[in-house]
Order: sequence, then structure tokens, then C-alpha cells
Amino acid sequence: MSIAKVKEYFNKFGLANKILEFDVSSKTVEEASVAIGCEPKRIAKTISFMVEETPILIVTAGDSKISNEKFKQKFSVKAKMISPDKVEPLIGHSIGGVCPFAINDGVVVYLDISLKRFNTVFPAAGSGNSAIELTTDELEKYSNAKEWIDVCNIMEN
Repeated sequence: MSIAKVKEYFNKFGLANKILEFDVSSKTVEEASVAIGCEPKRIAKTISFMVEETPILIVTAGDSKISNEKFKQKFSVKAKMISPDKVEPLIGHSIGGVCPFAINDGVVVYLDISLKRFNTVFPAAGSGNSAIELTTDELEKYSNAKEWIDVCNIMEN
């Protein structure tokens, strides 16, 4: 199970006890914000894409949306999400629990600057009913992110 891999991963840093598990779904931004009790924009959603032959993850704020124009400027290809049936084999987590921790080798993680507005954010922790609260510096460190990028637009409420 994916959450077990994430717990094992964070255990190496003494942080496994920070993982939150819920009795309700946290698969979507809205569900996660209710389960946690925070604003939806503080949910760090992780989206899976293919860039040529490389699977990548982009972690964004809950109120942001990938900009096709910015994505193409950054990666020189059109944004192409990984099909749902291929997410788990390529990334190592299933949809609803995709996070940038304990992922398959060869997956490259990027963090969108939309997250930098917050002291702490809540990415998933490998399952559709989990999360972990991290500062953006901790998110950068523990996700082994390649870099911070600007590929999103913040959606107005």
C-alpha cells in the first residue's frame, strides 16, 4: 500500500507521526480541505504528466490550474496528463493519493510557485484519506524537487 511506503519514507526523518489519516476521503482538493479543516488553496495537489518519455509531478496550490501556455514555455511540449490507468505504475501512487514522496525512480518533481504564498501546505501522503502538513521548505526538501517553477494560474473564487 502506498501510504505504508510514505510512512516508511518519513520515518527515516522522524516525521512519520506527522502523517494525518482520515475516516473520510481526501482524494480531491475540496474533500481534503474539509477533512483537514483548512482553506482549499492550502492543499498541495500533485498532478502527473509525461514530458517526452519522463513522468513528472507538479505540486501546485489547491486554487491553481496548470496554464497550457506556461507549461509549454517551460517544457517545450504540450501539457499531457498521464492517463489514470498508468499513474500508479509510472508514479508509484494511485490517483487520489499521488504525492511527491516515496515515488518510483526516474519521476521528476517540480513545485509550482503558487505554493509559496503559504507557511504550510498539505500534500497527500500516499492514499486517498491522508495528508501531511509541511512548510514549503520541508516540501522542497522531502520531495527532492528539481526546482520551483511557474506553470499555473491562480483561479478566482
